[in-house]
Amino acid sequence: MRLISLIKKEMLQLLRDRVLIFILLWAFTGMIYTAGSGISLEVKNFPTIIYDMSHSLESRELVSKFQKPYFKILAYVNTEKEITEWLDSGKASMAVIIPPDFKRNIDGQGAKIQVIIDGTMSMSATMAVSYVATITYKYAIELLERKMGVTQKFFNDIPILDERTRVEFNPNTLTSWFMSLLELFNVTTMVSLLLTSAALVREKEYGTIEQLLVTPVRTWEIFFAKIFPTCLSVGAFSLISIFLMIKGVFKVPIRGSLFLFYPVMIFYVFTMSSLGIAIATVARNLAQSMMLMLVILTPMLMLSGAWTPPESMQTIMRYLSLISPMRYFIDFGYSVLFKGSGIKYVWDDVLGIVVIGIVLFTFSAYRFRKNFAK
Repeated sequence: MRLISLIKKEMLQLLRDRVLIFILLWAFTGMIYTAGSGISLEVKNFPTIIYDMSHSLESRELVSKFQKPYFKILAYVNTEKEITEWLDSGKASMAVIIPPDFKRNIDGQGAKIQVIIDGTMSMSATMAVSYVATITYKYAIELLERKMGVTQKFFNDIPILDERTRVEFNPNTLTSWFMSLLELFNVTTMVSLLLTSAALVREKEYGTIEQLLVTPVRTWEIFFAKIFPTCLSVGAFSLISIFLMIKGVFKVPIRGSLFLFYPVMIFYVFTMSSLGIAIATVARNLAQSMMLMLVILTPMLMLSGAWTPPESMQTIMRYLSLISPMRYFIDFGYSVLFKGSGIKYVWDDVLGIVVIGIVLFTFSAYRFRKNFAK
C-alpha cells in the first residue's frame, strides 16, 4: 500500500504539470517529425556555378548533366574572381570549371575539368564529389560510343564488371526512415533522464524529500516510485510515436516484434532513470541537473554508433563506447524495428543494456542512500 500511494502521488504530480505533458507530447511527435523531414543526408539542389571557358558543344552537353534535383545551377561566371566571391560568400557550394582546350583534348588524349567544392559540410561535399564522378564517367562512355561508333553490344563482348547494388531494409535510402527512428531513440533517452532527475531535484528544492524520509516508507520504495511514472509515460508516448509518426507519417515499415522491443525499451528507460537519480543526488537545483545531463548525453550520443559505426572509431573511443547504454539500445532498436531481427541476433545488445542497467541502478541506489537516507 505504501508503494502504491507513492506511485499515485508521483503520477498525480506528473499529470498536473501541463507544461511537462506538452513537452512530452512535442518530444514524441514534433521533434520526431522535424528530424525526419528537416534533415537530409542526400544531395539535393546543391548550389553550383559554372565557368565554361570552352563554349563548345561538348562542354554544354556536360553542363546539361548537372540537373535537378541533385544540382541547382545558380549562375554562369566569366572570371576566377567571381568564383571566389560566390564560394567565399556561401552562395554557392560548388564550382565546375571547364578549360578552353576541353574540346581539343577530348579528341586527343583526354580532357580534364576542375571542380571546387566547399568542404565546410563534409558529408554533403563528399556525396557531391561522388555524383560528379558518376556524371563524368557516364559522359565519357557516351563520347566513346560516339567517337568509335560502338554500340552496347561492343561492351557486352568485352570483359566487364557488372555491379548490381541491392540495398536491404531501406531500398530507397530514405533519410526520413533513419532519422525518425534515431530521434525516437534520442528522445527516449533524454526524457528518461529529464523526468526522473527533475522530479527528485524538485523534491530537494521544496524540502519535501526530508518529509518523505521520515515517513514509514523504505528508501527503495521512494526510489522505485520516482522511476515508475517515467517508464509508464515514456512507454505510452513512444507507442503513440511509433504508430502515429514513424509508421503513420513517414511510412517506416515496422518489421520486428513490438513484444520484443517494448520490454527491453522499458528496461532501458529504467536504466536511464537510474542515471537520472544519480544526477539528481549530485545536482543542487534543476539548472545544475540540466547541465550535468548535457555533459553526459553529448559523449553518449557521439559514442552510440548512430553517426559513426564503432568499427570506424579510434581504438580508445571504440572501447569507451562499450560503457554507453545508448550504443546497445540504438543497435537493438534498428535491428528489431527496422530489420525484423529476433532475440537470436540482438541478445548481446540486450545483455549490454541489462548489465549497464544493473550497474547504474546499484550506483544510484548507493548515492541515494548516502545523500538522503543518513
